[in-house]
Amino acid sequence: MDIFDLQNNEERLAPLAERMRPKTLSEFMGQGKIVGEGALLRRAIAADRLGSCIFYGPPGTGKTTLANIIAESTNANFVKLNAVTSGVADAKKVIEEAKELLRVHGKRTYLLLDECHRWNKAQSDSVLAAIEQGYIIFIGSTTENPYVSMTRAIVSRCRIFSFSRLEEADIRAGLLRALSDSEKGLGNMSLEVSEEAINHIAWASGGDMRTALNALELACLTTHADKDGIIRVGKDEAEQSIQQKSLSVTEDMYYDMISAFIKSMRGSDSSAALYWAERLIEAGCDPLLIGRRIMIHACEDVGLADPNAIVVAQSCVNAFEKIGLPEGRIPLAEGIIYVSEAPKSNQVVEALALADNAVKTVKRETVPLYLRDPSFKDKDEAVSGYKYPHDYGGWVEQQYLPDELKNERFYNPTDNGFEKVIKERQSLRAAGNKTNSDR
Repeated sequence: MDIFDLQNNEERLAPLAERMRPKTLSEFMGQGKIVGEGALLRRAIAADRLGSCIFYGPPGTGKTTLANIIAESTNANFVKLNAVTSGVADAKKVIEEAKELLRVHGKRTYLLLDECHRWNKAQSDSVLAAIEQGYIIFIGSTTENPYVSMTRAIVSRCRIFSFSRLEEADIRAGLLRALSDSEKGLGNMSLEVSEEAINHIAWASGGDMRTALNALELACLTTHADKDGIIRVGKDEAEQSIQQKSLSVTEDMYYDMISAFIKSMRGSDSSAALYWAERLIEAGCDPLLIGRRIMIHACEDVGLADPNAIVVAQSCVNAFEKIGLPEGRIPLAEGIIYVSEAPKSNQVVEALALADNAVKTVKRETVPLYLRDPSFKDKDEAVSGYKYPHDYGGWVEQQYLPDELKNERFYNPTDNGFEKVIKERQSLRAAGNKTNSDR
């Protein structure tokens, strides 16, 4: 058996998701904001001028695929490492080879690092100089928030592109493409896959193309052909292949129930919120959707009226992820009850909206002189007039907003829960300021 036979066998036996991986931007599905017509990343790839970047988002949304497309469309050298199995020695080897390629052939090197959040500071620091000097162009791929999970030094040298879960329409298109492709997909099989089955896999995959394609392949390969020699894949086979029952409600009812669950938590009716959560889970809804809504409401509808709400909510969702069904419903129920019964305030959301509007409205602002960073200018000039709060017992009246917004106030606490304490603190500070101004 020669090398070509081995390569063909490897490609033939690869999972469907790997065989169907898009090779060009025209085949790439979803992420229109990132690689749609006219988008920055698409223009950079087309011009072969892409700089170091980090692709961040849920699994199965195209991060590695897009990096491979970049590799195929560029004239540069392309090296792929996984942060779990590689370290400083591997990075140094890539850098030395990149230097030689650039010196001798004028050819740049792309370094794709999968799971890049797994590198520690020493490993990350090993590529910093090479990125700055242009020996390598770094492309990191991660499911973790890079601003939290990666060192600041490497993040500051990269442009962050955030990937979103794929829409059901994109997943359906990917499934249909796999069913019709005779070379890489399942097009050479005698198959009849019902629209119901395709829709269920697209819904249950949670925006993950890899999960959807692997579920489709499993359903097709494990279903026996009928007497006519045709493999018929219906809703039952789809449910088994992706290990999630289809919704026992219509699509309209499903979204109405989610709306009822959300509004019940906001309305402090824990009994109703529990009912709708259980009804959704029994209908086939992903329990983590419930968990995400609990965390969102802990910030959106409870906020600083009870700062512990987000702590409890996140702990309950983490517990569910470790326990799973059916017992995992218990911590989810605890989170639902806590958030429902907590005092409510939406002032965090209101403050964020006002601040965001101010940022978009004020085109140019001036940082007060005494707030400026003294590292890059005359220190005495920069700190002149700055009042160090600890020298005044922890707080002193001082303008922190730019002059253009100096009288704005974005956060206005209510009298609910802990926000009443915050409101009293603000009143005391304002009273102290008035006393000082009267002297």
